[in-house]
Amino acid sequence: MPLTFRKSFRILPGVRLNINKRSWSITTGGDHGPRHTRSSTGRRTTSMDLPGPFGWRRTRSTRSRRG
Repeated sequence: MPLTFRKSFRILPGVRLNINKRSWSITTGGDHGPRHTRSSTGRRTTSMDLPGPFGWRRTRSTRSRRG
């Protein structure tokens, strides 16, 4: 089983800094509404928990502008 690294820090109310082995991201939003995440790799995710075992997620990835 591979080992993984992931750490999440609460930096302000409703704002989290998430760090893993390859990137970092900032998540804004609370428990009772949509959450918006922007990653250092260019990925943007909007997600929301719905009643019951349901959830909604939309992910957009941008291309790297390295040239």
